[in-house]
Amino acid sequence: MTDQVDIKSEGTEGAAQTPEGIQVAIQRIYTKDISFEAPNVPEIFQDPDFKPEVKMELNSRSRKLSDDVFEVVLSVTMTAAQGEKTGFLVEVQQAGIFGLKGLNDAQLHRILSTYCPETLFPYSRETISNLVTKGGFPPMYLTPVNFDLLYQQQLEQAQQQAQQQAGGAENAAAE
Repeated sequence: MTDQVDIKSEGTEGAAQTPEGIQVAIQRIYTKDISFEAPNVPEIFQDPDFKPEVKMELNSRSRKLSDDVFEVVLSVTMTAAQGEKTGFLVEVQQAGIFGLKGLNDAQLHRILSTYCPETLFPYSRETISNLVTKGGFPPMYLTPVNFDLLYQQQLEQAQQQAQQQAGGAENAAAE
């Protein structure tokens, strides 16, 4: 089964193709790696003062498999710990193969950084919730992630760094 998605061409001056020529197809979604660790079980279940802080880390990467075909891997790490005492650590790498056709470089980068991880995240969320529950902990409900906002923030940070480096180079040249 392949899902087809139409992508609008917002902010794509100089795009070689019209929006009708753009295709995004989900070819396959799969789990690449799973890890669950509960190093202090069952002792922490007996500790009424154990109130862990839960942290989540997200990363995504992509690679070209062939013409117009890419693998995207979303890595989600959840840690529940109080001080040095870890309740659990869950790592999930959810992956997908996406057919991406008719996109310019900017569009391709945006789709690989936003749409693809956003497609994979619900699978990661379900896997993490199931693992945590099977580990004897209360259900873990991850809130949705706005990958478009994260992408925009990343672009703004890159622009600021480029401006700072350009300013530093100008100051060095002036001296």
